[in-house]
Amino acid sequence: MTDIVLVHGAWHGAWSWRRVLPLLWAAGHRPVPVTLSGLGERAHQLSPAITLGTHVADVVTAVRAEECRGAMLVGHSYAGMVVTGAADRLGDEVGALVYVDGIVPAPGEAWGTRNTAEVQADRRAAIARHGHLPPPPASAFGLAGDDAAWVDRRQTPQPGGIYDDPLDFDAERWAARPRTFVDCTSPPLATIEPSRERARTQPGWEIVALATGHDPMVSAPEELARVLLAVAER
Repeated sequence: MTDIVLVHGAWHGAWSWRRVLPLLWAAGHRPVPVTLSGLGERAHQLSPAITLGTHVADVVTAVRAEECRGAMLVGHSYAGMVVTGAADRLGDEVGALVYVDGIVPAPGEAWGTRNTAEVQADRRAAIARHGHLPPPPASAFGLAGDDAAWVDRRQTPQPGGIYDDPLDFDAERWAARPRTFVDCTSPPLATIEPSRERARTQPGWEIVALATGHDPMVSAPEELARVLLAVAER
């Protein structure tokens, strides 16, 4: 049995993994979904004081509270930043890392570092105006119909203090970990392209392509679960 710690992306919550959880349980593993501060069912905690460091601490605390050993950390989208930071702090307490269309950072980078200048300007303006980042429509993630409506109902604002908060970590120790990048190709999300390129050009990555949009836990849960189980059962 492997503990599989699932960390959602921006504007989402632990709810986003709902269709994947029973597939992991049925295979004999223990999924541990984490909701980050200020999001999902913790939306009432939304505050400008929430930073990337807050979210890293959320995951570290969850891993230790659940007494996970050798856990696989799974980060969707923005949470690629979070699981990278959590793995750095947890060291040998966790094992493989899976980036589900996730941000692949370098030391000293923030979530917004590799966004285009236009995206950076738009997001900083939104944070200055609202104090947070309002969620985009779920259609931006390649979702439609009932799937899009389900996600739109549940998305919550992303804490603004996260966007430019840099992440420091030991790149050499990180590079020694087993790492899988789940590349969601249909349609590909433009803001993930720098991370997609980084994963494809750095040594040590396993790349798995899924012909679905940016929220595969919603649009292709069986396919995503198969990828996660393949990593967990090595």
